[in-house]
Amino acid sequence: MDDEWLEADGQGGFACGTAGTIRDRRYHGLLLTCRTPPTGRVMLVNGIDAWIEQASGVTPIAGQRYVPDVVYPDLSGILVSFAPEPWPSWVFRLPDGSQVQQDVLVDPVSGGTILRWRGVPDDAVLHVRPLLSVRDYHALSHENGAFDFGFSAAGGNVAWRPYAGQPAVSALTNGAYRRDPCWYRQFLYLRERDRGLDCVEDLASPGVFSWVAAAGDAVMILRAGDGLAVRAGPAVARAVADETARRAAVTDRLLRAAAAYPVDRGGGRTIVAGYPWFTDWGRDTFISLRGLLLGTGRVAEAEAVLLGWAGQVSEGMLPNRFGDGDAPEYNTADASLWFVVAVHDLLLQPEIGAGTRDRLLGAMEAILAGHVKGTRFGIGMDADGLLRAGVAGQQLTWMDAKVGDWVVTPRIGKPVEIQALWFNALRIASAWSPNWGNLADRAQESFLRRFPDASSGGLVDVVDAGHEAGAVDASLRPNQIFAVGGLPFPLLEGEAARGVVSLVEEKLLTPLGLRTLSPDDPAYQPRYGGGPLQRDGAYHQGTVWPWLMGPFVEAWLRVHGDAEAARTRFLAPLLAHLDTAGLGHVSEVADGDAPHTPGGCPFQAWSMGELIRVRAMIQERL
Repeated sequence: MDDEWLEADGQGGFACGTAGTIRDRRYHGLLLTCRTPPTGRVMLVNGIDAWIEQASGVTPIAGQRYVPDVVYPDLSGILVSFAPEPWPSWVFRLPDGSQVQQDVLVDPVSGGTILRWRGVPDDAVLHVRPLLSVRDYHALSHENGAFDFGFSAAGGNVAWRPYAGQPAVSALTNGAYRRDPCWYRQFLYLRERDRGLDCVEDLASPGVFSWVAAAGDAVMILRAGDGLAVRAGPAVARAVADETARRAAVTDRLLRAAAAYPVDRGGGRTIVAGYPWFTDWGRDTFISLRGLLLGTGRVAEAEAVLLGWAGQVSEGMLPNRFGDGDAPEYNTADASLWFVVAVHDLLLQPEIGAGTRDRLLGAMEAILAGHVKGTRFGIGMDADGLLRAGVAGQQLTWMDAKVGDWVVTPRIGKPVEIQALWFNALRIASAWSPNWGNLADRAQESFLRRFPDASSGGLVDVVDAGHEAGAVDASLRPNQIFAVGGLPFPLLEGEAARGVVSLVEEKLLTPLGLRTLSPDDPAYQPRYGGGPLQRDGAYHQGTVWPWLMGPFVEAWLRVHGDAEAARTRFLAPLLAHLDTAGLGHVSEVADGDAPHTPGGCPFQAWSMGELIRVRAMIQERL
């Protein structure tokens, strides 16, 4: 019952938790909102304590975990079932044999979280205590004297503002509220403990809401802000009806999951890299967009995303991410090139107008010109036509783990997938300027001369490693697959392509994706776990990444062409994974060794986007 569910609000906020009701992460909560969508996330309502009172006794219907590792109350004999569709729902059995259903859904119109309880017996009273923190979503709350338990009320609606300068919280209900302030102390978050992070939190409960069952379904809407004018009953009825229809209309579960990631940013659109802790990253956005938006027919949204990011070009680069205060950070060698690839795919759509085309072509021209001239962090075209990148202390490729001053996989020099992206960007640009085609030819000639590894039958990972002429990093990594698949124009064909695909399949393929390092390498890490040092040390040193299944399957199909075998061998395990970990979604990573336990972020955008692309590629060939 530790699988996780997600309800996103379309702004970067969400509700998230476990099938067993117990919060295992600091990010599990019922109301998490964005002050500056999709950033500025604040956890407002972490959870609830809830119980049903009858003449025969009290039955708890919400579980908690406390220090040292005590679960109370234990719901194992009460919780009958959990279902994640159409929204998270739990069924609890009461001592008299009756059953109560609890639903949680986020209304994308208001951004509020709806809680609904159905089937409470006529002789019973439902009691619910909201548990509040009102904190940065990465932080933890502890009992303090500054928390203001005061409230304003209108009917069953109540609002609190626990801290000055932080958002207010409102609970709109068809029940009755009784002020009863208290602190619940020392909740234990197991997943944070296992990640070597602070894992104990205190939460404040300002009071108790109560419903007499004869009044019908008990409902509560949790919202940011202190507006109390909404009548909870009609609002819930409207939202439930609308969401029932909207979700029923999307019968494809991959499309339903894809809808969680596109969000607003500054009047435009972007893509959240993953829930519950990532915001939007450039690299992730452009990789994910191809499946999440273009692969689901959401062309207008894809156009809005790329136009929004196009305005961020600086010195031929796009941001890796946005830091504190939403200041762009340009420490990436590949995000700008992935943007060019995403624009290429977008411009294949017939509905794209001339204005959009001109703006995007202008951004691509600026990117390519900046790379030819040379830009930040040693990124620039070398005399051989290949793209060099890297300075000490910076992680510029997608293998970007860093602990303190330790860059785990620096890959300084000319990384193989950067060359595949550079070649593709040049080839794409040659459609409007033949000069770029000449540079593409030079880059390809140099690539074919310098990257093949006769000892493995594949490609080396980095040439001119450390910017030392002729130095090579021949670590067997998945990055070489991009020379064959994952991009519009392959660098390799024929026997050379088959050699790369065969090598990657033999050494790196798992049911959930590709390992980031061969198990034969002394630096290989079989498990992703432990504290930050251990996790980041394994992140790209053997850990499996599901998003890499996209380029691998594309490469495999280009070489073998057997779509039915690909569906059975590669697609089926990924689809089965939708029923574990982040329910309905695909995880960020998994262990390199069997049984390849999922880890990292449970709801990952590029994992989901590439699964959609994999399925489409296979279906087109069946």
